[in-house]
Amino acid sequence: MEFLQDSIPKVYVVAAAAALYARAASSLLRPGLARLVALLPVLAFLAAAPLALTFSASVRGIAAFFLAWLGAFKVGLLAAGRGPLYPSLPVLPFLFTALLPVKLCGAAGAAAASTSTNNKASISKPLFLVSCAVKVAAIAAVLRLYQFSDRLDLYVRLALYGVHMYCFLDLLLPCIAAGSRALHMEIEPQFDRPYLASSLRDFWGRRWNLMISAILRPSVYDPVRARAGTATAVLATFLVSGLMHEAMVFYISLCWKPTGEMTAFFLLHGICCVAEGWCARRWAANGWPSPPRAVATVLVCIFVLTTSFWLFFPPLLNNGAEEKLMEEWAAVWVFFMDAGGKIPLYGQRSTN
Repeated sequence: MEFLQDSIPKVYVVAAAAALYARAASSLLRPGLARLVALLPVLAFLAAAPLALTFSASVRGIAAFFLAWLGAFKVGLLAAGRGPLYPSLPVLPFLFTALLPVKLCGAAGAAAASTSTNNKASISKPLFLVSCAVKVAAIAAVLRLYQFSDRLDLYVRLALYGVHMYCFLDLLLPCIAAGSRALHMEIEPQFDRPYLASSLRDFWGRRWNLMISAILRPSVYDPVRARAGTATAVLATFLVSGLMHEAMVFYISLCWKPTGEMTAFFLLHGICCVAEGWCARRWAANGWPSPPRAVATVLVCIFVLTTSFWLFFPPLLNNGAEEKLMEEWAAVWVFFMDAGGKIPLYGQRSTN
């Protein structure tokens, strides 16, 4: 791994070579145990590659999300002959799909994409640009407030982390999509206005982190549901998501001190989703009217925020992760402020 030390290009070049090996091996072997054994080195590399990026906790976290989570799960599904990867894909689309959060346009992408893709497409371009501008302004404001983090209340900091995470991911993925469109590829939808969710099932299944939902559905939910029923499948899916979030905290902090809070957060939401579905069926069977959507949305937001402050964000405050992230985000703010100060204004140029 020393060859890849702190070099994003090297990491992705070697990851691309590993993906090409996975494509070649899969074209020679049928789905099953033999293909899985052949792909084990690729899975091991994808899990270890982000650890080479020691210079930045943020970059390491993003690489872990793309490679160690999404990439590894896609390759694992490839071993079983499922998921978005298959050997007959052309080389470039295969690489984009394996190493980045993208799906193919057309029938292959439509089969795996959820209804939220259509919801995203229905948003007009001007409204999309306004939404992007608002998210950029929100990130800039959050970065500015980070300069005073030592004077901010804990819950204010946690709220800022949530805004930052949502806005950053919802901006990063369209940037990747801009490059993938040249290859007629479509970005996997990441969010669909989660603040409008009318239930926990709506929040997790159709609005929040939809790439993860699209990967966990064929890899965990569908197999478990076929053998143990829907409720067990929901709990298993949330359990795996919680364990992977624990792993993401490890990648960010480079300290293996799992607290179990991330897992508890997702298991709690899984249990609540199962209970919510049971109550909704009984409610409908008795002919009772549904609560107003506005009331349901407020209740969902309150529950998600409260449990996030309780269980989701605290692990990020441990093991020195918060300090590392604060230092990096402060450096980003200083960089952009310095860059902005070096851009001459039109009036200044005209008078010189």
